[in-house]
Amino acid sequence: MSFPAFFDTNALYGALLNDFILELADRGLFRPLWSRDVLFELAKNLVKNGEDPALVEKRVSTMEHYFADALVTGYGDLVPTMTNDKKDRHVLAAAVRGSAEVLVTFNVKDFPTDSVEPFDLEVVHPDAFLLDQLDLYRAPTLRTLVELVDGYDSPAMTVDGFLLALARSGVPKFVDAVRSKLY
Repeated sequence: MSFPAFFDTNALYGALLNDFILELADRGLFRPLWSRDVLFELAKNLVKNGEDPALVEKRVSTMEHYFADALVTGYGDLVPTMTNDKKDRHVLAAAVRGSAEVLVTFNVKDFPTDSVEPFDLEVVHPDAFLLDQLDLYRAPTLRTLVELVDGYDSPAMTVDGFLLALARSGVPKFVDAVRSKLY
């Protein structure tokens, strides 16, 4: 079974980054994990920032449908024992309960080493996570990117356009590495 990676809300927020991460997971490169709290926060933030509530509901329900085994439950009792940033204790508790090997977040600073060390859990930025995927699974990662872009038809997108969007979403080192391998 693929290694389990827990995703904080912010790593799932951007639509294209989310598409790419979940397409990699769908191809078996890792097993995504999240919690109801993460999905609720995702939906709330997307709607708050102007996304159509019906489309947000469709996005979240699609994630739940295609990755039915991603939902981590039963972590509430761990939340008060976590020592990381208070607003993200539910994230760490769910990652621990889900036996995640990595916790993927843009807010790495909210999970200091001493707060995760007892759980043998690594906190990584999405850029580092995707670089690891590229290093471990070069051909499948590149193929996934190209095939995902080829599937976009409304609107159509180029690989360059997709990479530019990914860089803007916060994973510029991954984009540079992909460009060096594709061109």
